[in-house]
Amino acid sequence: MELNDIIEFKSSPLMRQKLADFGFAKTFAESETILNENAYIKVIPIVTNGSIRVMRTDEDGREILLYYIKAGESCIMSFLGGLHHDTSKVKAIAEEETEILFIPIDKVNLLIKEFPEWLDYIFRLYHKRFEELLEVVNAIAFKKLDERLLTFIKKKCEITKSQTLYVTHEQLANELGTARVVVSRLLKQMEDEGLVELGRNKITLM
Repeated sequence: MELNDIIEFKSSPLMRQKLADFGFAKTFAESETILNENAYIKVIPIVTNGSIRVMRTDEDGREILLYYIKAGESCIMSFLGGLHHDTSKVKAIAEEETEILFIPIDKVNLLIKEFPEWLDYIFRLYHKRFEELLEVVNAIAFKKLDERLLTFIKKKCEITKSQTLYVTHEQLANELGTARVVVSRLLKQMEDEGLVELGRNKITLM
């Protein structure tokens, strides 16, 4: 897929050429880890195809989903961590088979100085991720778990462009930061209400 088709900002042909010159592409399989917490950030990812889920892990090993990165987007946490020579505070996992263009961190400052649209791209990403993180905080603080679960399923269906998710209850529980038995109970309630249809490692949104 061409950069011009997926990057979510108005960029000049010269800048797209610079990204292509500076970057290198890599493909990740579904569920493959792209970046671990506490790893030093040496490259900035731009998703060209597929999607990434970004997770945070607590001291007990429990995970919670922060946001998704879709085609044309990058990870603002990588931008900030890389520019400040810091380690990653999140874990990034391929939600599906995903292609990524990696830009070395030492080229990012050059792009910022030379192309105002690149800085605008970073600020737009920052704004979008900030809003998404506010939604996560709001959901945890104010929404019941059944609402969070249904919203999460709808979001995951939107990302995968399918009404059917091939996922275990354990995986859902991990991404929501709760217990598997709680997720199983809530999913059964949703099925009784006609909101979803359950199968073996499969959930269909009705």
